Amino acid sequence: MRAETQANIEKIRNSLILLGQRMDIDTAPHRLEEFNARVEDPDLWNDPEKAQKLMRDRQVLVDKLKQYETIKQGVDDNEELIELGEMEGDTEVVEEAEAALAALVEDAAAKELEALLDGEADSNDTFLEINSGAGGTESCDWASMLARMYTRWAEKQGYDVELQSFSAGEEAGIKSAVYKISGHNAYGWLKSESGVHRLVRISPFDSAAKRHTSFTSVKVYPVVDDNIEIEVNPSDIRIDTYRSSGAGGQHVNTTDSAVRITHHPTGIVVTSSEKSQHQNRDIAMKALKSRLYQMELDKRSAKVNEVHENAGDAGWGNQIRSYVLQPYQMVKDLRTSYETSDTQGVLDGNIDGLMASVLAMDVSGKSRAEANAED
Repeated sequence: MRAETQANIEKIRNSLILLGQRMDIDTAPHRLEEFNARVEDPDLWNDPEKAQKLMRDRQVLVDKLKQYETIKQGVDDNEELIELGEMEGDTEVVEEAEAALAALVEDAAAKELEALLDGEADSNDTFLEINSGAGGTESCDWASMLARMYTRWAEKQGYDVELQSFSAGEEAGIKSAVYKISGHNAYGWLKSESGVHRLVRISPFDSAAKRHTSFTSVKVYPVVDDNIEIEVNPSDIRIDTYRSSGAGGQHVNTTDSAVRITHHPTGIVVTSSEKSQHQNRDIAMKALKSRLYQMELDKRSAKVNEVHENAGDAGWGNQIRSYVLQPYQMVKDLRTSYETSDTQGVLDGNIDGLMASVLAMDVSGKSRAEANAED
C-alpha cells in the first residue's frame, strides 16, 4: 500500500476518533433509544414547542450517528478493496479505492470541523447585526454588501433568514440591520464573524475614481431558547415605539409599530421594525435576552470576549477581516492569516473557508497549522 494511501487512512481514522469523542459514541445508541421512547409518548405533542425541540435533538443525534458510520464503513471497505486489489494485481480497483479514500479525507475533515460546534449555544439560531461605521455612504454600501454576503451564505446552508429591523443609509445602502438566521448550528458557524470588516476598493460614489477604505461592524449573538433562562427586571428597561423607516412592509411609514428597548444597566439597545407592534415588542425582548446571554458567554470565555470587544468601534485597529478589491484581489482573516483571492466568491457567500479557519483555532489562539508547526 502506498505511503500516501496509508496517510489518508490514518487521517480518516483520527477524524473518527475525534467525532466519536465529541458525540460520545459509546452512549449514543442508548441515548437514541431514549429519544425514540419519548417520541412514542402519546402526550408529547401537548407541548408543541417542547416536542419540536425533542424531534430536532433526536434528528441531530441520528445524523451524527449516520455520518460516523458512513465514514467508518467507507474507510473499512476501501482499505479492504485496496488489499484485495493488490493481492490480485487489479490496479483499476486499487486506483478507484484510493480516489475514494482521498475524497473521504476531505469529508471526514469537514465533519470533524463541524464537531467543534459543541459550545453551549452553538446549535442555536442566531441574530446577526450589521452597522455601518467610518466611511459615510461608502460604509453604508459596504454594510449592504455584507448583508447580501451573509444572506447568500445562509441560504446555501438551507437556513431561514428573517429581517428584524432595518435603517437605510441617507444616500445608499444600510445604516443598520438585524437579521434572525434560523437553522442547526447557525450561531456556532456565525459567531466567528463578530468584529469589524474592512473594505478597500475604488468607490462607485467618487467621480474621481479614488480608492476608499470603509468599515462595517458585525455582531452575532445566539437566540435564547427555552433551555436558557434569562430574567429581565421590568424596571431596568424602557420601551419606546416609533414610526418605522425600514425597507418596506405592511406597517412601514403607516403606524408607530417599531419598538425600541433600552436596557439601562448595560446600555444595550435593541429594535424591531418589520412586524406589528405586538410582534416587534416580542422580537425585541428576545433580542435583548440574547444580548444579555451573549454577555454571560463572553464572561466565561476570554477568547469570545476579545472578539466582541473588537466588534465595538467600526474603524482602524479593530478589524478582524480585510477585503481588498483594489489594487489587487484578496480577502484575509487577520486572526488566522487565512486568505483567498476569490473575492467575488466570498461576496457571493462562499465564506466557509474563512469561518473554518477561525473555528479550527485551538484554545491558545493559534491556527492548527501554527500549532502543528510548533509540535
